[in-house]
Amino acid sequence: MMQPKKPLVIALMGPTASGKTELAIDIARTLKTNIHNVDSRQIYIDMTIGTAKPTQEERQKVHHYLIDLCLPSKPITLHEFKSIASVTMEGDIAKQKLVFLVGGSGLYLQSLIGRLNPPKVPPQKFFRSQLLSMKDIKIHQLLQCCDPQAAEKIHPKDSLRIIRALEVFYATGEKFSNQKSLETPPWQILELGLNPTNLKERIKYRTRKMFKNGLIEETENLIFKYGKDLSLLKTIGYAEAESIINGEISYEEALSITIQRTSQLAKRQKTWFRNKHNSKWLDDKDPLSQALSYVDEVLG
Repeated sequence: MMQPKKPLVIALMGPTASGKTELAIDIARTLKTNIHNVDSRQIYIDMTIGTAKPTQEERQKVHHYLIDLCLPSKPITLHEFKSIASVTMEGDIAKQKLVFLVGGSGLYLQSLIGRLNPPKVPPQKFFRSQLLSMKDIKIHQLLQCCDPQAAEKIHPKDSLRIIRALEVFYATGEKFSNQKSLETPPWQILELGLNPTNLKERIKYRTRKMFKNGLIEETENLIFKYGKDLSLLKTIGYAEAESIINGEISYEEALSITIQRTSQLAKRQKTWFRNKHNSKWLDDKDPLSQALSYVDEVLG
């Protein structure tokens, strides 16, 4: 395939558990390119099972960038993630490769394809410690007061994003929701969407697989290494596993709650992708052939 005049950036998006990893590997192998992870939890070391990271075998088939970037105890900002990702993307462009972004984190995708300019605000340690000592509902109420638009988009239990939005407002006086868009990026963008009709069944299957494969043990390891106050323990799956460890809920209750929360997340993700992106949605029959056909159309 010939490279277009402008480098081509392909973004494969879709809700959690939709099968992005498997399809992305097939696409990347066919196009002889790499995969740049755009999942806001897979960037953390020691969070593997609960984030459904590509397996070592899958990573041997295709090189994956932007996985295991930092420790869970030292989360990076969206601005920092974008800075790191820009280097890996430019590296593939320099090698005449197509840039292939894969993930379900909407803000991260928006920042990488040039539709969002994340604020350069370093972590405010003292301010964060104060917020972390408060309940999720309280900090979400604070966000509703200073930035209603951001509060509407961020789930009340997503403390990391709530705290980041409050941090930006605290440091700059500017609303997180008022982040300025960038100018048109210097590349072509092809957005592909994956939304299988059996998503509910896929979520149930993957949740049970995570717990069976050691999510509880992984959560115990996170608590042992980084402490029980680690904010990322509130992530879907880890929060329920911690509740099992603390004797607060049963194994089956944890499965049920995780499936419910994951389904709610998937619904929010689908709404985001349809409203914020111009994706070509792939059907269930042969998404690989359909995706490659769209790539051929762009490349001419």
